[in-house]
Amino acid sequence: MAYVWLLIAVAIVILSFLRQVNQYERGVKFTMGRFSKAVNPGWRLVVPVFQMMKKIDMRLKAVDVPNQEAITKDNVSCQINAVIYYKIVDSAKAVIEVENFYYAVSQLAQTTMRNVVGEVTLDELLTQRDQVSQKIKSIVDQITEKWGISVDSVDLKDIVLPESMKRTMAKQAEAEREKRAVIINSEGEVIAAANIAKAAQTLSASPGALHLRTLNSINDISSDESNTVIFCVPLEALRALEGFNKK
Repeated sequence: MAYVWLLIAVAIVILSFLRQVNQYERGVKFTMGRFSKAVNPGWRLVVPVFQMMKKIDMRLKAVDVPNQEAITKDNVSCQINAVIYYKIVDSAKAVIEVENFYYAVSQLAQTTMRNVVGEVTLDELLTQRDQVSQKIKSIVDQITEKWGISVDSVDLKDIVLPESMKRTMAKQAEAEREKRAVIINSEGEVIAAANIAKAAQTLSASPGALHLRTLNSINDISSDESNTVIFCVPLEALRALEGFNKK
């Protein structure tokens, strides 16, 4: 009977030494305060007092970078927020090299985002958002590599501009549209003038063509009897009409 109780006690002690590491985790084991090894998923023995193990989640993490007040290269103040995706690739470095990697990555992303925005103009920030995001990712990834962290991507979510700047940009866009409208209108007038000149040459080259064109215009407006239209007709045209009536 004593052996049974002894076996039960031993089993309880062994079970108390077991630690479960899930598939998406890695364990970092320390023995008497010194790093021993990185532990793979499964059941692992950890001797209390002498050993301890810290679990690290290896799944992809998303960090929301809150609104940051930044000034662009052309001295325009704006607020920017972003999201950064990263994952742990070396669990030992993530525990040993940095105290709190989640907080460290967030602070690094905020500082880097302000610095990168200060190196570009407002137009570049608005039109080249992907390039700015890629530059932030490159800088953050280079620094966090020694922490055992790999940055997957950085995406700028929103860029908030002052109301005065929005009104100025709206005026600029309106002026640009008016400029294009004037250019298009003037190009149309040039084309119309060229066509009218060609038509005039054609009419002047054909005898009687101008008279026919005049009669055609009179016929077009004769349907409206409420208007009185006065035409200046050359005397040659009248003589031609009189000769035609005599015939």
